[in-house]
Amino acid sequence: MAINSPTYDPASTAAALADKYISGARQVLDARTDRADATSKGLRDLSSALSAYQSALSSLTGLNKTMFAQSAAFSDTSVGTATATAAAAAGSYSFFVEKLATANQVSYSNLPSSPAAAGGKLVVRSSSASFEIDITGADADHDNTVTVRELAAAINGASSNSLASASVVTVGGVQQLMLTSKNTGVANAVTLDASLVGDAALKTALTTPANVKTVSAAQDAVVWLGAQTTGTRIEQATNTFNVIDGVKMTFTKTTTTPVTLTVAADSGATTANVQSFVDAYNKLKTALDTMIAPGDAAKGVAAGSLSGDSGIVALRDRLISILRPVGADSLANYGITANRQGTLSVDATRLTKALATKPAGLDAIIGTSAGSTPTGLAGKLDAYLKTWTNASTGQIKSRREAVDKTQVELTSRQSLLDKQYDTAYQRYLLQFTQLQAMQSQMSSNSSMFDALFASDKD
Repeated sequence: MAINSPTYDPASTAAALADKYISGARQVLDARTDRADATSKGLRDLSSALSAYQSALSSLTGLNKTMFAQSAAFSDTSVGTATATAAAAAGSYSFFVEKLATANQVSYSNLPSSPAAAGGKLVVRSSSASFEIDITGADADHDNTVTVRELAAAINGASSNSLASASVVTVGGVQQLMLTSKNTGVANAVTLDASLVGDAALKTALTTPANVKTVSAAQDAVVWLGAQTTGTRIEQATNTFNVIDGVKMTFTKTTTTPVTLTVAADSGATTANVQSFVDAYNKLKTALDTMIAPGDAAKGVAAGSLSGDSGIVALRDRLISILRPVGADSLANYGITANRQGTLSVDATRLTKALATKPAGLDAIIGTSAGSTPTGLAGKLDAYLKTWTNASTGQIKSRREAVDKTQVELTSRQSLLDKQYDTAYQRYLLQFTQLQAMQSQMSSNSSMFDALFASDKD
C-alpha cells in the first residue's frame, strides 16, 4: 500500500518555525525600539517648541522692548511721522517747520574722456571727510580710456565712499557727471578736487566754473519748538529729530502754521503686544500637552510621543507656576489670567484700566529676557528654559544622549536577533529538507513493493 506523505515546503516551514522561535524576543525589542524612536522624535519636537518660544519671548521682551506702547502723531499727518517708546511722556507739543534738510547735488559737464595712462587721483570731499579715486584703476574695460561713465562707476564702487553717489545724466546729447551727497545738511556738501588729476584736459574741465553747476544746495533743517521766531529754534543736518525723550520725529514738508504732536498711550498696540505674549506661551503649552497626552486606545487615540514622561509634566507645570504669581504685582492685576489647565487669556478692558493707573507696572512684572541681568517673569522663564535647551548642559542634550545610546544598543540587539533567526532557520531548513528526502524515499520504496506484490498475484 502506498504511503501518502504530507506535502510541505521546507523553506516556508523553516521560516515559520524560526519566526515563532524569536517572536517573543522580537516583540519586546520592537516595542522598545518604537518607544525609543518616539522619544527621540518627541525630544526633537520639544527642542523645537522651546526654542521657538524663547525666540518669541526674546522678540517681545528683549532689550528696548516693552509691552506698554505709546503713539505719537501730528495733527497734520502730511507734515511727517512720529513714533514713541514707553519712556515718552504723554502730552502735546507744537512745532513749526521752517526748512527741511536737503542733500547737495552738483553736475559737471563737458568732461572729456581721459587717457588712463595719465593717471592721477580724483578726490571727493565734504567738510569733514574725503576719499580718492585712482584714475588709471577707473579704466574698467582696459581700453586705456577713462570715460565719464567709468568715473561715476569708480566713485560708486569705492570701498571708503560714505559721502556721495554718482550718476551720468545726458542732456542734449551731452553727458554730465552728477554727484549727490549721501547725507543731508550743509556739512555734508560734496565737491570734486581735481588737483591731483594727471590729464590736463580733464583737470581743466573739472575746475572750469562754467562746467560746474549746483543743482541742489545742501541745507540744514530748521524747526521751531513752538511758534516761529518766538519758540525754541532747532537746526540740524537731518530731518529726523529726537528732541523729546522717547519720541522720534521725521519731517517731510515745511509748514505755514505750527502743527501739534500728541503723545499718548496706545491701548490697541499694548493689547496686541500682550496678546502676542499670551499666544506664544499658549502655543508652547499646547505643544507640551500634545507630547504628554496619555491617549485612549479604546477610542483609537494615540498617546503623545513623550506620554508618561514625568519630567515633561514637571516642565509644563513649572512654566504655569512662574506665570501664576500672586500678590499686588501679578499678571492677573492686568487682566492676564490662567484657567485651571494653565491656558492664558487677556481681558483687554481690565488691562487698559490697570495701565491707565500704573503704566509702567506691566513691563516691570514681565521684565526682560535679554542682557546680563534678565528681570521679571521673562527672565525667570528664559532662565528655566535654558536648563532644558542649553547646548552643553541642558536636559534635552542629556536625554538625547541617553536615547541615542539606547538606540545603538537596540540596533545591536536587532543584529543579534537576526543572527538567531538565521541560525534557527538554517537548522529547521536542514531538518525538514532531510525529512522531506526521507519521506520521498519511503514513498518510493512503498510504490516499489506495491508493484512487486501486484506482479506476484498475476
